[in-house]
Amino acid sequence: MKSWKLVSGILSIVLTFFVLLQSCAAGVSNSLQNNGEVGGSAGVIVAIALLAGGITSVATRKGGRGGNIAAAVIYGIGALLGFTMAGSYTDLTIWAGWCLICAALAIAALVRKQ
Repeated sequence: MKSWKLVSGILSIVLTFFVLLQSCAAGVSNSLQNNGEVGGSAGVIVAIALLAGGITSVATRKGGRGGNIAAAVIYGIGALLGFTMAGSYTDLTIWAGWCLICAALAIAALVRKQ
């Protein structure tokens, strides 16, 4: 699990920049269309969750239960917001799916440690 936490953390940190770029474009599109969707704003929050979860995963890959709990909560919040607030920004569901996978594996690492 140590190597998975390192790889998923680095991947999450790298994906943050792609999600942020797409979210800004989706937010501008939502503003110009005046359609009332919040997919761009939700994407920024998911990007922040990806960054925070990635840093947590990398920093606590050798640690105990607290790091796994924190990563699961952060990724879980990102997944929840991404799935519920995506709207027409359909790529956000992909990034929310990645958050969900990382949250599930953080929970698996937590259960496995016990």
